[in-house]
Amino acid sequence: MSQTTPHILICDDQPMVHETLGVYLEAEGFTYVSAYDGEQALKMQESETPDLIILDLMMPKMSGIDVCREIRKNSSVPIIMLTAKGEEIDRILGLELGADDYIVKPFSPREVVARIKAVLRRMTEVKEQGTSPVIRYEGLEINLNHYEVKVNGQNVQCTPKEVEILHFLASHPGQVFDREQILSRIWGYDYFGDTRTVDTQIKRIRQKLPQENVPWGIRTIYGVGYKFEVNA
Repeated sequence: MSQTTPHILICDDQPMVHETLGVYLEAEGFTYVSAYDGEQALKMQESETPDLIILDLMMPKMSGIDVCREIRKNSSVPIIMLTAKGEEIDRILGLELGADDYIVKPFSPREVVARIKAVLRRMTEVKEQGTSPVIRYEGLEINLNHYEVKVNGQNVQCTPKEVEILHFLASHPGQVFDREQILSRIWGYDYFGDTRTVDTQIKRIRQKLPQENVPWGIRTIYGVGYKFEVNA
């Protein structure tokens, strides 16, 4: 995130969304640029290096889902997804692809700006927490500065939220956290009002990390929550 004025990329095929959000963003001192289809969104993400992206799920030429997937291959820029759909499957899909937040249309521009501020603030807070930004265990490295996870020196493709959850748990080995605590620490507010969000993220992290022949791992404490366990 820039030290001065946050720069926002709005990706939506409806001009009214850009006009409305633009007024509120400028009133808050933010700058913004607009993309009206998925291909343009990808190009502008590279050329504009925004601090945050507002990304509509349904766009011409390339869907928001595909845009998010491409961006997450090489960037941890915060993404807030917009959609006219409210079904849980869309929320979960957005989470799995690495969205930082999710807003259903029609929305209040004030709410969107509040969410933008919350996500940007949370990104800063996570990096400024008292724990070391780089955590290492035998065969495992979690680098919060670069949003990278390595197992035996090999990069493991993780979304920003997966990195943050793993880093948080690994920073407190042996300590059990319930789902509400993880939601609060990682998102900073109640994401969907549904703690299954955390279960989804933990499941995906486990799928990406080795479960055998390593002295560490995320353990489920049934009826309570999760902990990062390290065997002596």
